[in-house]
Amino acid sequence: MGQYRLQRLNDQLRDEISKLILHGDVKDPRVSTFLSINRVEVTSDLGYAKVYVSTFLPDNQLKKGVDGLNAAAGFIQREIAKKMRIRQFPKLQFLVDAGMKEGFEMVQKLNELEKGNEAE
Repeated sequence: MGQYRLQRLNDQLRDEISKLILHGDVKDPRVSTFLSINRVEVTSDLGYAKVYVSTFLPDNQLKKGVDGLNAAAGFIQREIAKKMRIRQFPKLQFLVDAGMKEGFEMVQKLNELEKGNEAE
């Protein structure tokens, strides 16, 4: 599959999974609507897709949410496969992505340092 088509598929999967979470279609109580899908990486043979999930909730709730999404992966695959027309739908694997939270914390630390320098 071409690189451009693969990138479009990644973006479309990210949007569809986000919609399912936001609308509350995933009934697992561990899955919060505050979970955010950062990116999706589909392998070139369309066999697997890594879905990176993040949130500003505490780390233990993020891990529970990812576990809930992995438990509901079959349901999510089925719901999205009904909407999309691709020959082979990839198997979804949800992973914790702490990059967004770490970046936010880094910006907070930099702001604190800047305020400290202004006070001196």
